[in-house]
Amino acid sequence: MIEDLVLAWVRGWAVSRRTAPPVLLDGAYRVDVGLPGHLVRYVVPGLDARVVRRLTGLRHVPGTWVKICAEPARAAPLLPDGWSVQESTEYLMAVPLRQDAPRTVPEGYALHVSTADGIVTVAVRTADGEPAATGRAGLADAYAVFDQIETAPAHRRRGLGGAVMSALSAAATAQGADTGVLVATAEGRALYRHLGWQEISEVTAAHVPA
Repeated sequence: MIEDLVLAWVRGWAVSRRTAPPVLLDGAYRVDVGLPGHLVRYVVPGLDARVVRRLTGLRHVPGTWVKICAEPARAAPLLPDGWSVQESTEYLMAVPLRQDAPRTVPEGYALHVSTADGIVTVAVRTADGEPAATGRAGLADAYAVFDQIETAPAHRRRGLGGAVMSALSAAATAQGADTGVLVATAEGRALYRHLGWQEISEVTAAHVPA
């Protein structure tokens, strides 16, 4: 199951970020991101020591990232010198999507939903047009990969994050998705658990710094 979810996450993330599709290279998925400080990322579906050691033992340019679906205590010791492990653990999560009516936003806010090129985008703005909360989902077959869910600090604790997630779910199911997948930060994990998302695996992130 985790292999299917990881593949869905990598494919949907590439759609959301408008990169080339991922490529499977000897047990790891490669995505060419092309951004400063994030040129390429590799995703390892589980704690396969041979794959991790082979992959991270190669010469990589600064801005190369690896995400290993395993807890840091087990994954970090496999990384050679030259790799910097991210302090905060991430979490692969999933949820069955339901065709519920999306949540409403509080008075004074407006929610906008659009779908194009396999990407569902949700934006919540104030009456003055100020961005308050945003999110998007990359569609990959029956999966919707939720990405870049953010609420501006001045607008937090008003239910906007939940409204964004609800709107993304409704729009994704309308496009044929039945399973949501994401990788959460430690901060976002609490919101997603409250919304019914299930933790599948811890994720260790590391990169080659400049």
